[in-house]
Amino acid sequence: MESLKINGMSCQHCVGSVKKALENIPGLSQVTVNLDAAEASFENKDVEREEIRAAIRKIGFEPGE
Repeated sequence: MESLKINGMSCQHCVGSVKKALENIPGLSQVTVNLDAAEASFENKDVEREEIRAAIRKIGFEPGE
């Protein structure tokens, strides 16, 4: 499992938005998003990290490291 910090989430709607955005990327699976940890976790099958970060930015959040 990989994980990525997500800055700017404040509610369960935010969690749902991030989860949906990541699930729509071919190659990512088992996506979970934790509001308290401000983090998304997922199985990654050869998706570039920058593509994941771009998908998060596109919906208005800032990916961390």
